[in-house]
Amino acid sequence: MISEAQFEKELELIIKNAIREDIGDGDHTSLSCIPDDALGKAELLVKDDGIIGGVTFAEQVFHYVDRDLQIETFINDGEKVKYGDIVFNVSGKSQSILMAERLILNAMQRMSAIATKTAFFADLLKGTKTKILDTRKTTPGIRALEKWAVKIGGGENHRFALYDMVMIKDNHIDFAGGITAAITKTKKYLASKKLDIKIIVEARSLEEIEEILCNEGVYRILIDNFNYEDTRRAVALIGDTCLTESSGGINEDTIRKYADCGVNYISSGALTHSVYNLDLSLKAIG
Repeated sequence: MISEAQFEKELELIIKNAIREDIGDGDHTSLSCIPDDALGKAELLVKDDGIIGGVTFAEQVFHYVDRDLQIETFINDGEKVKYGDIVFNVSGKSQSILMAERLILNAMQRMSAIATKTAFFADLLKGTKTKILDTRKTTPGIRALEKWAVKIGGGENHRFALYDMVMIKDNHIDFAGGITAAITKTKKYLASKKLDIKIIVEARSLEEIEEILCNEGVYRILIDNFNYEDTRRAVALIGDTCLTESSGGINEDTIRKYADCGVNYISSGALTHSVYNLDLSLKAIG
């Protein structure tokens, strides 16, 4: 996984690029009709039910736009919210609040939606040893926000990108000349580059799992698109040799059944690619 410093750098890039994209050479609406020294106050109003996400990010955005803005937080990341709740108040220069408004709403609405869906999936797994994972099926440019939202919702992050974990999938295996060839070449490459990153290998059958187990150095086996019976067999076959992960179209109706097969993780792209934004608004108050 990426370091905390790398993650913070990603957030800085997201904020900088989003402000550049939205403001350009100036918020001419606010600049034209609101005095530069005018002060104001606004509140973040919840108009939906779910799990709130992005409160800390909102504070970062406000302070990026204007270090003098003051935020009073009432509800923190990961807490349940309902229609009518007030998450925070922000006060300071009116122009600054308006410049930050859209980025904060866009980010928080999506982060809250992802946190809400993740919390729902995590709740379905209660009582099992299985954890819910995200994937790289994220919105280009804001992956750090979406993976942050998964953690806020009680899930865990898979690899962040292509550089922080090796994941040998079906195409890699076929292009490399087979499972053993792919694993052998990967370990040789990592050693030559002095890279200490984990290796995950995807299996499409029990026979492939048997071959993977003949190779040392595999951190986790991805049991991809297996039925329940074969998943249980795969888990028994793997034992404590390495960790296990199920994936492939798993949804709210099937996730518990796969967890009951004994896998350590279930990964779902739906956490980030199939959500409906939580309805939030930033309203000026007297």
